[in-house]
Amino acid sequence: MTFEELNISEPILKALDDKNYIEPTPIQEQAIPEASQGRDILGIAQTGTGKTAAFAIPIIEQLMTLPNGKGRKTIKALVLTPTRELAIQIEESFADYGRYTNLKHTVIFGGVSQNKQVNQLNQGTDILIATPGRLLDLIGQGIIRLDNIRHFVLDEADRMLDMGFIHDIRKLLPLLPKKKQTMLFSATMPNEIAKISKSLLNNPHRIEIAPVSSVVDTIQQHVCYLEKPKKMDALVQLLNQERNERVLIFSRTKHGADRIAKNLTKKKIMCGAIHGNKSQNARQKALNDFKTGKTNVIVATDIAARGIDIQDLGIVVNYDLPDVPETYVHRIGRTGRAGNSGVAFTFCTQEETPMLRSIQKLTGKKLSQVSIPA
Repeated sequence: MTFEELNISEPILKALDDKNYIEPTPIQEQAIPEASQGRDILGIAQTGTGKTAAFAIPIIEQLMTLPNGKGRKTIKALVLTPTRELAIQIEESFADYGRYTNLKHTVIFGGVSQNKQVNQLNQGTDILIATPGRLLDLIGQGIIRLDNIRHFVLDEADRMLDMGFIHDIRKLLPLLPKKKQTMLFSATMPNEIAKISKSLLNNPHRIEIAPVSSVVDTIQQHVCYLEKPKKMDALVQLLNQERNERVLIFSRTKHGADRIAKNLTKKKIMCGAIHGNKSQNARQKALNDFKTGKTNVIVATDIAARGIDIQDLGIVVNYDLPDVPETYVHRIGRTGRAGNSGVAFTFCTQEETPMLRSIQKLTGKKLSQVSIPA
C-alpha cells in the first residue's frame, strides 16, 4: 500500500514525497480514507505509530477544498495536545504536509510570553494546535473564538487525564460547534476517556494498533548488571565507544537527569537534558541541539520524552529502570523506527531486577546480558 493508493491529492503527495514517505503506517492506512470523508475517528495507538499524519493529512485534504474567503482567515481546525513539545511537533507536521497549500497554522502553549502567539493569531489562521491552559487563557481574553471549527482533534487523551487537564477539556468542549468532525487518539482507554469519547464521537471509525507489549524486532535489547555507583562510569565508557551514534538516555527522575547531564559534560561529552523543571526555552534548545546534530546525546525523563520525534536514533539507554514495564516499551520504541535497526541498553542494579523480570514477562523477550568495562 502506498500513499498514492489512499487517493491523497497531489499537493500533499508532493510534500510526502519531499520527506521520502512512501508507505503509510497501519494507523494512517486505516484512518486517512475514513477521516478524509469527514468521519469521526477513535484511534487507540501509542506514540510513534504515525498518528499525527493520520489526522493531519485528512484535515489538510478537507480544508484545501474550501473556497478562499475574503478577509482574515478563521480557525477551522483545532488540535488539542497535552505538552508544548508535542504541540510544536504537530505544527511541524502540518507545515511539512501542507507545504504546497495556502493553509496557515499556528501553535500556542504556555510557559512563554503570549505576545508572539497573539500576533500570529491576529493575522488569521486555519489550523490551531494548542495546549489546554493557554487556549482557555486566550479564549478568556477574547482573542480566540471557536465558532468556525470544522475539525477537532483530542490527542494523547489518556495523558491529558494523567496531567490533570481533564477539567480544562470539559470547559472547552461546550465552546465547540455541535456540527464538526472529531478525532480522538489515546494510547489507553481509561474509564474517564471512554466516557468522553462516547459523548464526543458520532459513529466513529475505531482503529486499534498493536498493544503496548509489542517491541519492534529490529531493536537489539541488552542488559548490563551493575551496582549503582558503577552506572556513570559504564555510561561514559559506552558513549565513548559509540561516539557516532545518536543516544537518548532515560532517567527516572528530573534530578537524576540533571546529574547525568552534568557528569557527562564534565567528561567532555556534550549533551542536553529535558524534563518538566526546565524552562520551555531550555528544553527547546536542548532538543534543537540534538536534532541538528550539535549534540549527539540527550538525557530525558519519561514525561518529557513522550511524543518527541527524533529521526535516526541509534541507541536508547535505560540508566534507571522505569516504574512500570509498559514504559520500557515506550522508551525503547524511540529507536528502530520506520524499519531501521536500533539498540537498547538497560543498566540494572540488584534492587531493579524484579522490574526487569516484569519487563521480560510483558514483552516475552529475554534481554541479552552484556558487560561494559567500567
